Amino acid sequence: MTLTNEQMERYSRNIILREVGVKGQNKLLAGKVLIIGAGGLGAPIAMYLAAAGVGVIGVADADDVDLSNLQRQIIHATSDVGKEKVTSAKESVNNINPDVTVNAHRLFVSADNIMELISPYDFIIDGTDNFPAKFLINDACVIAKKPFSHAGIIRFTGQLMTYVPGEGPCYRCVFKEPPPKDAVPTCRQAGVIGATAGVIGSLQALEAVKFFIGKGDLLTGSLLTFDALSMSFRKIKLPKRENCAVCGESPTIKEPFDYEQPVCDSQTHIECYGNP
Repeated sequence: MTLTNEQMERYSRNIILREVGVKGQNKLLAGKVLIIGAGGLGAPIAMYLAAAGVGVIGVADADDVDLSNLQRQIIHATSDVGKEKVTSAKESVNNINPDVTVNAHRLFVSADNIMELISPYDFIIDGTDNFPAKFLINDACVIAKKPFSHAGIIRFTGQLMTYVPGEGPCYRCVFKEPPPKDAVPTCRQAGVIGATAGVIGSLQALEAVKFFIGKGDLLTGSLLTFDALSMSFRKIKLPKRENCAVCGESPTIKEPFDYEQPVCDSQTHIECYGNP
C-alpha cells in the first residue's frame, strides 16, 4: 500500500523509527483491534491506537456517558454526558484520525455474542474491570486463537499481561477462577486515580502496536504491575499451567460461558459491564 502525502506527514514520527518505517505503518493501517470497554482503560487505548493509525478499531460497550466517568475516561467530554459511550468514542477517534474505521458495538458482551464479535479482529483488548467479563474474554480468545491484552486497575495500582496463542499462559493459567462475588471491590467502590488508567491503557495500546509491527517483547508469560504511589513497576514471570481448563493439554472449557447474569444499574451500568 502506498501512503499518501498526508499520511506520510501524519505518521512521520512513526515512519522515521527503524522499527516501524513505511512497512510497519502499513501493518498498522491494515490492523484490526477490538476494545471491550470504552471506560478508563479503553479511552487512552482507543486514542493512542487511532493516533498510531490502526486501520479498524472496534469499541464494544453497553453504557452511556455519566458525569462521574469524566475523571478518567478521557475519550468523553462534558458535552457527551448521556450519550452512548460507543458513539462518543467513535466521534473522538475520528476527530483524531479520519483514516480510522470505527465499529461501534453497543451491546453487553456475553457468551452468546462474543465469538461472533471477536471474529473479524486481529487483536483483542480487555478494558473491563469485572472478573466474569475478564474470564469470558480470555476463554473466547483462547478458543478462537486470538491474541489479547488483559489489564486491571484499582486505586493507585494496575497490572497487565498479553496472551498470544501458543506463546505463553492465558489469564486462566494465572487466575484459575473468578473470586467470590463482592470479594474484590470495583473501581466504583474503591476508587481509582484517573492517571493510573492512562498509564495502563497506554501500555495496552503499546502492546497492540508492537504486535502489529512485530518488534520488541510482548508481555507473554509475564505480568507487569504498577504502583503509582511508589512509582514502581514489577515484572513477574508467569508459568503456563499444563492442566489449564481452557489452554491446557486436555481443555475442559471448549466454548465460552457466562459466570453470572448482568445486573444493570440504569445510571452507570457498572455492575453489568464494569468499565473502570
